[in-house]
Amino acid sequence: MLEQANDILGFRITDIMFDGTAEELKETKVTQPAIFLHSVVLATIADDFKPDMVAGHSLGEFSALVANGVLAFEDGLKLVAQRAEAMQGACELNPSTMAAILGLDDNVVEEICASIDEVVVAANFNCPGQLVISGSHKGIEIACAKMTEAGARRALPLPVGGAFHSPLMEPARVQLETAIDNTTFSQGVCPVYQNVTASPSTDVDVIKENLKIQLTAPVRWTQSVQAMIADGTTEFIESGPGKVLQGLVRKINREAQTSSIL
Repeated sequence: MLEQANDILGFRITDIMFDGTAEELKETKVTQPAIFLHSVVLATIADDFKPDMVAGHSLGEFSALVANGVLAFEDGLKLVAQRAEAMQGACELNPSTMAAILGLDDNVVEEICASIDEVVVAANFNCPGQLVISGSHKGIEIACAKMTEAGARRALPLPVGGAFHSPLMEPARVQLETAIDNTTFSQGVCPVYQNVTASPSTDVDVIKENLKIQLTAPVRWTQSVQAMIADGTTEFIESGPGKVLQGLVRKINREAQTSSIL
């Protein structure tokens, strides 16, 4: 699969993944495909991998759709590569950024964003008390000041070059929509809880439409995990680099069991 990825991408991403520097891994054309590959390969080689439901955070939704059989590995990788390129282009068109807001209720963060006469929106609902906002540089600056005044424990600008999951990603959304329309989607083996709706989807057309607007809509991770638990999930298995999602799941519900595919 890794050698196949080298052929599809047109460069040896495996050389960077296994022997490259941190700086090389941070290149736009490398980061997203590398995370996708790591996640999908782990799920593929796991013993008795039979998920009852899947979900992924932002980029991870593409990995989840390969893991449950909606997307073929090759098609998922091509979409991820096109997504990275489209996002980079949107960043260059609309210089913008993001910030992490800690210690405020989600509705307070959303109300403050709505009160600002600049592009600034709630982008990532990661867990209760941890929300990422996205927007223009001025919008984020104003929002961080207002969040601090409202009692946020921290309002921390992030070292990113774009306002992901905001209206400023519209050029990337348009580009990715065409790629999605030209990709084959199949019936999955289990529901996917999608970022846009935080609800389970098995209908291929619904999955495609939700995926098309993912780049300009918020990642409703808190709501997705809550919905999965409400639908009977007690154990979450993370397939990918690191344990970030396990930490978020436990902050959303302390009784949830979490583990990694090793």
